[in-house]
Amino acid sequence: MSKMQKLAALLVILGPESAANILKHFDEIELEAVSAEMAKVNMISAELQADILREFADVAVQASTSLRGGLQFTQASLEKAVGVFKATSILGRVAPRHAPVAAMSQIVDLEPRQIFNLIKGEQPQTIALVCSFLPADRASEFMNLLRPEVRDQVIEKLATLAPTAVEVVERVVGVITRKLGTTSQTRAISQTGGIKAAAELMNAMDKNLSKTLLLSLEERNPELGQAIRQKMFTFEDLRTLDSNAIQKVLREVDMRDLAVSLKTASDELKAALLGAISKRAAETVSEEMSFLGAVKLKDIEGAQMRIIEVVRRLEAEGEIEVGDKETNDAVMA
Repeated sequence: MSKMQKLAALLVILGPESAANILKHFDEIELEAVSAEMAKVNMISAELQADILREFADVAVQASTSLRGGLQFTQASLEKAVGVFKATSILGRVAPRHAPVAAMSQIVDLEPRQIFNLIKGEQPQTIALVCSFLPADRASEFMNLLRPEVRDQVIEKLATLAPTAVEVVERVVGVITRKLGTTSQTRAISQTGGIKAAAELMNAMDKNLSKTLLLSLEERNPELGQAIRQKMFTFEDLRTLDSNAIQKVLREVDMRDLAVSLKTASDELKAALLGAISKRAAETVSEEMSFLGAVKLKDIEGAQMRIIEVVRRLEAEGEIEVGDKETNDAVMA
C-alpha cells in the first residue's frame, strides 16, 4: 500500500468523527487525494487493521472486526470536515461513477436511439432505472426521444428512485436482455437515482426543455420540483456568474448572510464575491467573518440557500442569466 492508501485506511478505522478532525487540517489538494483513496476502500480485515495500527503506533482505536469504508463513509467524513457543499464538490471530482456490470453494460453501451427502441414500451419506473446508469449527456439524448408526458414521469421517477434491491435490478436486466437475444450473466448490483441524478440530467438537457420539464414537475409535485431546482445550482456555482450578475445578486443580499455563507466557501468563490463589491464593503464582510468564530453548519447552509434563492428569483425575472452546465463546467475548470 502507498502512504496515501495507508492513511485512507487509517481514517476508515478511526471512524467519521475522528477522521473529520484530521481532514480539517488538509488543504484541498490533499483532501482530494485522500478522498479518492477512501472512496476505493471496501473491507479492511482485522489483520490489515493490525498492520496499519502498528505503523501508526500512536493512534489509539478499538477495532476488532472488519470495517467498511466507501463513498458513504467518505461523504460523512468530508461533510463534517468541510461542509456539505464542498464535500459534494470534492466527491463529484474523485468518486467513481456507478459501473454497470454484465447485461446492464450491454444496454448502456448502446446508442441512445437503440436504448429508446429497446425500452420505450416499459413503465416509467423501469425507464428511470435504466436511465440512472447512463452518463448525463447520453441520458439527455435519450430523454429527448421520449414523448413529453412520458419524459415528465421519468424525471419524477428518477428523482425519487431509492437504492434498488439487487433482485429487482436483476429481474429488469433479465427482461431487457431477453429482448436483445442475449443471456444475462448478472452479479449482485444496486443502483441509486435520486435528486442529484435528476438534477444532473436536467442540467445536461436543452435549457428551454429542462425549464418546461421543471415547471411541469413543480405543478404536480412542488416539493420534489423545488428539491431538484436547488440541486441544479449550488452555492459554489456562483463563481460561474459574470461580475455584473454577481453585483446584482449581492445588492439584494444581507452582508451578514454573505459573511456567514463564505465560512466554508472556496478561495476562488470568496475572491469572486468580495471582488464584485466595493473595497470598503469587502473589508466589512472580511471583518465580520473574523468575528463570527465557530458557526453551525446548518446556519452556513441556511445563509447560502438564501443567496441561491436570490439568484433563482433574479433569473426568473430575467435580470440575470445562469449559464448552462457546459458553460459552467468550462468556467469551473
